[in-house]
Amino acid sequence: MRIMVSGGAGFIGSNFVHYWTEQHPGDTVVVYDKLTYAGNPANLVGLDVEMVIGDITDTEHLTRALRAARADCLINFAAESDNSRAVRDARPFAVSNVLGAQSLCEAALRSEVPRVHHVSTCEVFGDLALDDPSAFTEDSPYRPNTPYAASKAGADHFVLAYGRTHGLAVTISRSANNYGPRQYPEKNPPLFITDALRGRRMTLYTNHHYRREWMAVADHAAALDLILRNGAAGRTYNIGTGDERSAMDMALFVARTLGLDREQAIRIVADRPGHDRRYLLDSSAVRAELGWAPSTPFAQGMAATVRWYQQNAEWWEPLAAR
Repeated sequence: MRIMVSGGAGFIGSNFVHYWTEQHPGDTVVVYDKLTYAGNPANLVGLDVEMVIGDITDTEHLTRALRAARADCLINFAAESDNSRAVRDARPFAVSNVLGAQSLCEAALRSEVPRVHHVSTCEVFGDLALDDPSAFTEDSPYRPNTPYAASKAGADHFVLAYGRTHGLAVTISRSANNYGPRQYPEKNPPLFITDALRGRRMTLYTNHHYRREWMAVADHAAALDLILRNGAAGRTYNIGTGDERSAMDMALFVARTLGLDREQAIRIVADRPGHDRRYLLDSSAVRAELGWAPSTPFAQGMAATVRWYQQNAEWWEPLAAR
């Protein structure tokens, strides 16, 4: 198979490319990436992949790249994704995420790409109360609370509309929060880890008891593999583990792993506007229909993540210095 990965130099995208080249060594992989601050060619060092530098909002350029690659499949990770940046300036999120998704679908349609998969987020559903026993299903209503989440919701609608209107074979996945190597150190957990490694206090918002569902990025890649090969066109799939942790839980795990004193390792700051309380996905469909299940226990995966940042300071120190 010939696969194009847009946003393939970012965190989840590059980890997916690592997974795909290991699991499908005979396939051709083309990475299409704008190489903004979070897209890093170093994430792909050592891999036998082709790199095309481009913006997914440039429909003409992406169309030419897809035709040149003779892509059998296009999977989209390209997105602006930092909530705090979106609070300060939402326009780049609307452009990259909403217009980018429309442009990507248009390019795929013009290029007659047989299969398109769009990687979305659980945040399109809004949030749950901390004591809510329910979880978001694939049919939960869209209720985004933040500019970032709203932009991803708009992207989802465009992707599904291209499927319904033009017959484009599309699928969408929404995943829990990912952790793992090669994540830009503006988000947690790498922000916690790199701050701790530099002797700085880990910064938590006032509402640090809010919870997220966490998943190893390699498990996410395995789920995407199954969706690409066996998922039904027009379907959406939730990918989650059921393993919920608060920001305080994450910070304390990092502190314990690095042998740091809790009181000296953590500081609390004012909360972020639009801070969601909790996300939890019902992932029974991807488990029952496609046979996926997470294989990485949280303690094992997070400890390996901390070690990766300890052992790869040359990767993250220039980024953190920005």
